[in-house]
Amino acid sequence: MLSSENKHKKSIAELVSENYTLAEVLHYFGISFFRYEKYSLEEVCHQYKVNPAQVITELEQWADRREPTTDELYLHPIEVMVSYLKKKHRFFVRQALPFLSSIVEGIELGAAYKDLITDLRLMFPLFVDDFIHHIHEEENTLFNRVSMLQDFDRGVLPLFQSVEVFSLPPISDMAAAHEGHDDEMVGIRKLTDDYKIPGEAPVAMRILFYELQQLEKELIIHAKIENDLLFPKAIELEKEVKRKISLQIKNN
Repeated sequence: MLSSENKHKKSIAELVSENYTLAEVLHYFGISFFRYEKYSLEEVCHQYKVNPAQVITELEQWADRREPTTDELYLHPIEVMVSYLKKKHRFFVRQALPFLSSIVEGIELGAAYKDLITDLRLMFPLFVDDFIHHIHEEENTLFNRVSMLQDFDRGVLPLFQSVEVFSLPPISDMAAAHEGHDDEMVGIRKLTDDYKIPGEAPVAMRILFYELQQLEKELIIHAKIENDLLFPKAIELEKEVKRKISLQIKNN
């Protein structure tokens, strides 16, 4: 295994080829890896006034991160699941999408890949806009509905406000609409031929395709948690709240 000092001397291209996650860590420090592929980590960090050891430490910490399993999430109350999903939304909006956008807009791959990059530069911003709209819509409808139902269940909302739940579209309708919106990256997947990387592809292209594929995997897991865990819990909560409201109305 290379020592940290040896890593500092290696070029960015070598380092990110060995560990693609380093590209995202460098972006976290404000460094676009594709602009400095021929420079050593030490040279780039010196230019950006960043300690190379700090970059390596951050990389190791990212490698140690662990996402909760679906079984672990299922065992938690619905508010914990919503909190986790909101956190993932922030990750997508503040970290994953800006990182990928910077690569799509910034890399230069030469004439052989000119058409591909041109198409990606048209398509990826549309995907980002659509996905962010989907996130906001989900938080403003489903997440807010869950919060309202919990408020009534805990006795926070008075009865006259709680009856509004009967005039709203059922959560089961939201679930059906959500499943129809799951495959957000179908266009990008087709454009990249299922992220198939030519053997002679430059480092920047390999990392771009890898990161696009990783994002799609994250989105699939995210959608599965919502469809298989959150929506069923939310539907049951809604049924229970409606039952309690009906009982209160009958007794008043």
